[in-house]
Amino acid sequence: MSLFFGIVYLLNFITILTILFVERKKQSVAFTWILIMTFLPVVGFILYPFIGRNLRPNQKKLFKLKRKFDILYKERLQQKNLLSSEDTISYLRENSHCYEGIISMNYKAGNSVYSEDNTVDIFTNGVDKFHSLLNDIENAKETIHMLYYIVNNDDIGCKVVSALTKKAKEGVEVRLLYDHVGSILTPQKMFKELIKAGGNVCRFFPLSLGTYTRINYRNHRKIVVIDGKIGYIGGMNIGDEYLGLHKYFTPWRDTHLRITGTSVYAIQERFLMDWYYASNAKEDTDAAALNKFFPPFQSHGNIGMQVLSSGPDVSGEQIKRGYIKMITSAKERIFIQTPYFIPDESFLEALQIAALSGVDVRIMLPSIADHIIVHYATSSYLNDILPYGIKVYFYNGFLHSKMIVIDGEVVSIGTANMDIRSFSSNFEVNTFIYNTEFSNKCNAIYENDMASSKEITKESYASRGRKVKIKEGLCRLLSPLL
Repeated sequence: MSLFFGIVYLLNFITILTILFVERKKQSVAFTWILIMTFLPVVGFILYPFIGRNLRPNQKKLFKLKRKFDILYKERLQQKNLLSSEDTISYLRENSHCYEGIISMNYKAGNSVYSEDNTVDIFTNGVDKFHSLLNDIENAKETIHMLYYIVNNDDIGCKVVSALTKKAKEGVEVRLLYDHVGSILTPQKMFKELIKAGGNVCRFFPLSLGTYTRINYRNHRKIVVIDGKIGYIGGMNIGDEYLGLHKYFTPWRDTHLRITGTSVYAIQERFLMDWYYASNAKEDTDAAALNKFFPPFQSHGNIGMQVLSSGPDVSGEQIKRGYIKMITSAKERIFIQTPYFIPDESFLEALQIAALSGVDVRIMLPSIADHIIVHYATSSYLNDILPYGIKVYFYNGFLHSKMIVIDGEVVSIGTANMDIRSFSSNFEVNTFIYNTEFSNKCNAIYENDMASSKEITKESYASRGRKVKIKEGLCRLLSPLL
């Protein structure tokens, strides 16, 4: 037994050196792993290969598309020149001028093309979202591309798969990609008829003995692109709980978008990059495929938008940087909704500085916990924001919406939570929308949710019991790994 522990301590010591000098993890993450490996050596020895290792460099390269496939390459080149010249103001509409810095940063950091011809419909419940989605699936003519973190084998899941199967039988090209861990309880036989009808189904990062190190890196995106003209992005996966039918997590509040316009090209491009990696299929680069995936169309929308992706396959944390840039650009108010609030130091300090500068900062969280450790870790961070005058609200139900609105001018809605996992470990995608009318609509939604929420004051927070504080402290210690 002593020999075993000696080997474990030696391997842990080597791993610690690797963490510090080879992988160069963030200080908070490195510190947490060092503590675990020092005081819980067997636990650290078992866990680190599964959830601690970085994505290998050779895997990162596989997520890139060939330049000849990049339908937005010319547009990106044009915007690169415009955003670095004095002509930028002539390129942006009047209501976007004040946020040129956000647009420019999102482009330079994530190659996020800005377009102003989009229309956006917003859904705040699953009933409306799935009604619209099933209707768009029914009317699809050429292609249906779908990527979800979770596809549940329940009533709405079966309805969606049945609708896809019907379209596949009609000759529509159907591609469905889902995350293996997110949908770990979903049997593959659920897709048997869809595959038989000609549909293509694939799992992202499927788990096996040879791929166990990828368990920590999950595709948390929720993307649908229909005929290359209609896109969906937001917080809702495919499951009955998103319809408010879960026994415990009710009412369920979420936010999802239906988009038309040039930004759909960026959503399509994001899906295809994930699809070609996960399926190992050869890229479709012929003219017919390009015309089918990126069909020419004329949009009559007037909403400015960028679609920004982030994940462990790229350096930097693009969506987190976009959030921070929004926060530091705010002059009057910042409204945030997130199911999990585990910020890193840079995000937390940006909020504190905004509040100290006189900005009205409000954060809305769920009152119902779906992950108890994350819930206590989230609660611990309230001690870092309430003293700064930041207002915190607990929504009366489960809040799964990921939304940030600043000044009634700019809003970001997508799949990324305000936590370390979404910032660095998960594959995420968000929209950044520059439109006063749409942003004010989101403000109204937020204020309506406040009516169904309870404000947490410094006094009520301070009155929590000692056991709760101990749980918060322990869970916070693990927060960099959650």
